[in-house]
Amino acid sequence: DVVETQEHYKSRWRSIWIMYLTMFLSSVGFSIVIMSVWPYLQKIDPTADASFLGWIIASYSIGQMVASPLFGLWSNYRPRREPLVISTAISVAANCLYAYVHVPHSHNKYYMLTARALVGFGAGNVAVVRSYIAGATSLTERTSAMANTSACQAIGFILGPVFQTCFTLIGEEGVTWRFLCLQLNMYTAPVLFGALLGVVNIILIFAIFREHRVDDMGRQYKSVNSDGEGSDVLDQNAEGSIDHVAVIALNILFFVILFVFAVFETIATPLTMDMYSWSRKEAVFYNGIILSVIGIESVIVFMVVKTLSKKTGERAILHAGLLTVLVGFFILLPWGKKLPNIQWQEIKNNSIPRTAPSEMLAPFWNLPELQLSSNHTGEPVGCPVTQSWCLNTPMIYLAQYISSDVLIGLGYPVCNVMSYTLYSKVLGPKPQGVYMGWLTASGSGARILGPVFVSQIYTHLGPRWAFSLICGVVVVSLLLLEIVYKRLIAFSVRYGRMQE
Repeated sequence: DVVETQEHYKSRWRSIWIMYLTMFLSSVGFSIVIMSVWPYLQKIDPTADASFLGWIIASYSIGQMVASPLFGLWSNYRPRREPLVISTAISVAANCLYAYVHVPHSHNKYYMLTARALVGFGAGNVAVVRSYIAGATSLTERTSAMANTSACQAIGFILGPVFQTCFTLIGEEGVTWRFLCLQLNMYTAPVLFGALLGVVNIILIFAIFREHRVDDMGRQYKSVNSDGEGSDVLDQNAEGSIDHVAVIALNILFFVILFVFAVFETIATPLTMDMYSWSRKEAVFYNGIILSVIGIESVIVFMVVKTLSKKTGERAILHAGLLTVLVGFFILLPWGKKLPNIQWQEIKNNSIPRTAPSEMLAPFWNLPELQLSSNHTGEPVGCPVTQSWCLNTPMIYLAQYISSDVLIGLGYPVCNVMSYTLYSKVLGPKPQGVYMGWLTASGSGARILGPVFVSQIYTHLGPRWAFSLICGVVVVSLLLLEIVYKRLIAFSVRYGRMQE
């Protein structure tokens, strides 16, 4: 039997591809400034410290967590084009605001905080994207579509810094357009580029996106968002109940996956500036190159993992991905004896903490082992002595850092794709809008807590404590995966409708 016309099929998949693009751009909006937020914050507002950096990065996810249920509810009663366009327009406006946070004479860090929160609010449209794809695909298409969605999101997170790297060529000063009060430099150009991509996305939504819904067999339904009827009534009578233990476990695992990657992206710039005496520009540029390579690695992983999962199953690959992430963070633990270079300006200004003189000042009596750093520009570089752990914690060697980047860049996309795929399979033919909202909230919560956690722990206790705690979190998630391993099966398999 003919399930749908060829014209309808092409229109449906064109719309789904627009949703893939929207998901990708949402992720890019988060990660395109990750490498440069810290040096830009230091430049526009010297009163900001590493702890405030955590709140700025977390504000994106706070905005997304607030907006996701609102846009999801909106899309249940109105055409999805409305929340998609409005949310993207908010992101465009917020990116433009970010480009102007240097203009005010005071409280610049709070303007940056507001801009990033609004970008996150606009990114709340991911709940609309996921619910649309769940309703616009048949049962046989859904797993692949959900995997593609998570791939687009993960690639956006990873490749965003690649765009940032390209803009470092403009430099910190760049070009100033006084009639617009705009400084076009390595910090503002990425967000303006993100705003341009948002405008393109809005145009494509108007030009190509159409409302579609099909049942599990791929048969066309009338667009529920156009006639005002409830969107999920058609599937309410599906036999069998969802395994909520598996759903909760996958939400927890997804939280951990996003948590550790948020930690990874947040800490990269401060860590390399402290350990390797990189300047602001060098940290942004070199980390961008490293993440560019990781982005290429991840694209290869996505191509391989979809084929590999057919032979080994999603659960085994998720297990291997978590183990890879664990090894990646374990390698980051400081093991050597050499201390990081100390910022000379901190010592010159007598800003050494005086709370424990005997412990704090002991390393200074052996100056040959302590290098006091600056660079030719006069910018203080190295590990600031106000972070007391700099005086007694061994440095993390560059080989450790790069090896860790490669392993985390391998494990994260594997875990991301497999968790989405398993989640979609566990839910089966039931309406997935609410459940996808939970998953969005889990990811947003992780991106809120991850940056705040690592900025606080890293600033006050150092990398040894920060990365040890991360390793502990991943170990607990591996134990959880072992406990629920046999429950992470497709809905149809659970009820004997098909073989695993």
